[in-house]
Amino acid sequence: MPTNVDVPPLGESVREAVLIKWHKNDGDTVADQEPVAELETDKANVDVPAPIAGVLRRVKNEGDTVAIGDTIARIDESGAGNAKPQGGASTSTAKPPPAAASQPAPGGAGYGGQVSAPAKSAAPTTTPAASNKQSAPGTDDFRPSVRRIVEENKLNPADLKGTGPGGKVIKEDATRLATAGTSKADEIRNDESRALAPSPVPQVVATQSGDGVKRVAMTKIRKKIAERLVQAQQTAAILTTFNEVDMQAIFDIRAKYKEKFEKLHGVGLGFMSFFARAVVLALKEFPRVNAQIDGDDILYHDHVNLGIAVSTDRGLAVPVLRSVERLGFAQIESEIKRLANATREGKLGLQELSGGTFTITNGGVFGSLLSTPIINPPQSGILGMHAIQKRPVVINDQIVVRPMMYVALSYDHRLVDGKESVSFLVRVKEYLEDPARLMLEV
Repeated sequence: MPTNVDVPPLGESVREAVLIKWHKNDGDTVADQEPVAELETDKANVDVPAPIAGVLRRVKNEGDTVAIGDTIARIDESGAGNAKPQGGASTSTAKPPPAAASQPAPGGAGYGGQVSAPAKSAAPTTTPAASNKQSAPGTDDFRPSVRRIVEENKLNPADLKGTGPGGKVIKEDATRLATAGTSKADEIRNDESRALAPSPVPQVVATQSGDGVKRVAMTKIRKKIAERLVQAQQTAAILTTFNEVDMQAIFDIRAKYKEKFEKLHGVGLGFMSFFARAVVLALKEFPRVNAQIDGDDILYHDHVNLGIAVSTDRGLAVPVLRSVERLGFAQIESEIKRLANATREGKLGLQELSGGTFTITNGGVFGSLLSTPIINPPQSGILGMHAIQKRPVVINDQIVVRPMMYVALSYDHRLVDGKESVSFLVRVKEYLEDPARLMLEV
């Protein structure tokens, strides 16, 4: 009995996604937990793994919007690697393919299950005249989405030129032929445009009225960012408090140990691990900043799942470092680097998108000197880092030049009082200006 490949839970508040890419074709043999499809959510792109090994049968097409729990494919555990795609079961396959045709292509099983070109060309002569699929002549080896376009547009299958793996005809080839090579079809075939907007409708529509205005459709991620920011402003009593940090002590530690740290741990010693540790210790002392409102209740967390805001070409994403209180400096730096890379590549895991209890955002990398960050609901606090600038400051009644950073804490005033918020930010400042306290937890 086939096993369904369902859309898994995709994180907090995510209810649907767009199937932007199939990694495997109909009839391909897949391994257990091998990625078979890529989904785009309003937070990031996520690969869907095969629940078992077997032969893949697609149910949904690229560009389809799917809900959590929807079945996008089925896997036949007992099927052969050279089985026909779903919808082609009624075609004749009495003559087995030669041994050479059934061997996987070098480097993977992705193409091993596809019918060879000679078998495809012979399909019209071996297919019974009466077919309950009522497919167009010569289309039995096409996937269902291709057959539908061919039948609806009365296309000649012989005119289709496959651009898929192994020369296979894919949906975009049929669409291109149906639209006679218009710019719309070219947009559909463009992988970059499809990644940004999986819908077959072009994302960009530019006016030609001479006023220089170009209209661009919002991506799912940008829509969700807008929705959540408005939600945060409308549902929380957001207030921001500021302070400044003398970064000289951290500069000195990094200058002294940076090379040895990187050689020993294989990752650079950045600033974020210091801030992460300072936040963890301060949240222990002020747990309400790490809590959240749930109806008429307050949920307190005995762990810190730290969101790190990452800017990408597709919008802002906030991957989560789980249980940061258990991590050392090297582990924090390694996780931050891994999550940042995965975020920019759209390859975050499902558990890395949700469950955050507090967030850090660093506008300083773009040159921001001061800002008022917006909290990430349902969290109650977010720390904003900013650019480090040398400024004259008074220390021991002497004017000296020090590398200074403004820090900002935005918090939900419904839950966090002014005293708590200010005290929390002062404690973070104290930890950063005396990093030995981060090690001793005092």
